[in-house]
Order: sequence, then structure tokens, then C-alpha cells
Amino acid sequence: MAEIKPSLRDQQHPLIRQLADRLETVWHHYLQLSPYQLPEDLGYVEGRLEGEKLTIENHCYQTPQFRKIHLELARLGNGLDILHCVMFPHPSYALPIFGTDLVGSRGQISAAIADLSPTSEDLTLPQSYCLALSALPKQDFVQPRELPAWGDIFSEFCLFIRPSNQEEETKFLERVEKLLIIHCQQAIVAPALLPEMQAKVMAGQAHYCRKQQQNDKTRRVLEKAFSPAWAERYLTTVLFDIPGQVSQPLA
Repeated sequence: MAEIKPSLRDQQHPLIRQLADRLETVWHHYLQLSPYQLPEDLGYVEGRLEGEKLTIENHCYQTPQFRKIHLELARLGNGLDILHCVMFPHPSYALPIFGTDLVGSRGQISAAIADLSPTSEDLTLPQSYCLALSALPKQDFVQPRELPAWGDIFSEFCLFIRPSNQEEETKFLERVEKLLIIHCQQAIVAPALLPEMQAKVMAGQAHYCRKQQQNDKTRRVLEKAFSPAWAERYLTTVLFDIPGQVSQPLA
């Protein structure tokens, strides 16, 4: 696998660096991580978009409870910083999908989202999650943001904001950490499903991935920086791979 350079987060917005570090700290504390093998050419990628350098750095793990834990860091020139993270459960466990994203532009975080997205047929979270999440202190933010049209995959507990100051950035960071700790604690005690129940888990993940693949902003950036074929492969292989669906290699 191509060597991944560990320095990208040190060049990004401080909140992105802090969140990346916090995510990895929680994972190492609660989970038994092992490497997840991405395609050799997609671990660390460089391209150009409108004359500026685009750098993408991927970190991937797996555990007995999660088939893939993906942390992506990206930077375009000196004006755009991105953190993207998704934890895909192993089909043996009926768990929601943890996801969080940060988008920073010119030194400001313009979008911050975190959620535990349900994968059940009725798109509701397990009761144990609802109880734990409902017990968290209520937080108010000055600038809540509206979910995209395809955002029906998110739960009632989804947090999507534009932080108005450093205090709100810290509040967001702390809330994401609490969501992740709850998720890890629930995952390590979750009972394994019988094989005949696993198809429903994978169907829920496939629905989530298809909805996320409708994010035109991400697709347009990747197409312009690389090519439409490369963007499709990256979206369906690295970002939102649908279990059992094999991506076609580039010619």
C-alpha cells in the first residue's frame, strides 16, 4: 500500500486536526483496530482543481464490530479543508452508521455535521441508542443548517451547524466525542446476529450509501480534479462502498 503522509491534518483548520485526533483516540481506547486495505492507488492522492493542488489522505481500519472505519482528510490549495468520517458496521451487528464531516473555507468552518444514522427497515435507532442520546445535555447553536434533499437517512439526533465562534467549535467537538463513545460502548456489547438477519443490515448500509452518493458537490469536485470515471470509482470504492458491489477498475 502506498505510504500515507501523516502531516496533512497539521496544515488544516485546527478543529479538523482536533477532531481527527479525538476520533482516533476514542477508537484506540474502545475498539480492537486492524488495518483495512484500500486499493493501493487510493490511500493518498494528489490532483489539481482550477490550478490549485488537491490532496486527499485516507486512514482506514476494521474491527470485529465494524467492517470499515474510514477517516478522510482533504485540502484544496490554502482555501478549503475537509474532514469526512464514516463507520460502517459489520453485517453481524445491527448498528447505526456513525458519520461526521467538517468543511472549512478560508479559516472558517462553514459546515459541521455528526449523526448516528439508522439502518433499520423503519429508519429508527435502537432503543438503547435513543435512551443514551436523549440523556445528553441539550445544546443550542446560533446557526443550524438545513439538511440536503437526500438527507432522510439522518436521525432525529443529527447535528448540522455552522459554528459561529470558537466556543461553538469546542461544543461541537465535545458532542461528536460523546456520540462516538456511546456508539463504541453500544457496539462492543451488541449481540451478533444470526446469518439470516445479516441481509437486512447490508440493505440498510446500501440505502445509506446510495443516498450519500447523491451528493453532487463531492462528485463535481472529484470529477473536475481527476475525471468522471475516477470520481465514480472513488465514491463507490472508498467513500460509500455498497457491500457486495464490486467497483470497476479504470482502464
